[in-house]
Amino acid sequence: MIKILIMDVDGVLSDGKIIYDETGKEIKNFDVKDGFGINMARKAGLQLCIISGRKSKVTEMRARELLIDDVYQGVEDKLDTFKKVMHIKNLLPEEAAFIGDDLNDIRLMNAVGFSAAVADASEETRKAAKIVLENKGGSGAVREFVEKILKLNGLWEKTLSLYY
Repeated sequence: MIKILIMDVDGVLSDGKIIYDETGKEIKNFDVKDGFGINMARKAGLQLCIISGRKSKVTEMRARELLIDDVYQGVEDKLDTFKKVMHIKNLLPEEAAFIGDDLNDIRLMNAVGFSAAVADASEETRKAAKIVLENKGGSGAVREFVEKILKLNGLWEKTLSLYY
């Protein structure tokens, strides 16, 4: 049973594009479908975590909006951070799911019970993932992965009943 969903940000929750305006303000694109999927995951009892190689105030804002408290940014070794999170939460690696898009995600993908690569992930990352999603990063991939996790956990029908 998957108990925690861990997500990368750039190229997963966002489309991977980073825009700076003339004042240096950073802008990223996020998909509301992913936000809804994250809320579904929370309602179904999944814990949520972000582990990102980049540090960004925009990521902090999005995580706060989605009520994700476990946010690790500027992480060089995602696997090491993952191990610390699992220890703190007293979870086993096989109880974790991770969604990523690039080479720095592969070691973490290999450590979790269920991993996904977004459709536009690097070739090596797609090969390392247990599943490759149909949606691209920042375009509903997280929502797609959440649905697969809820189905795997036998919680899909119960989750659907919250919206009928």
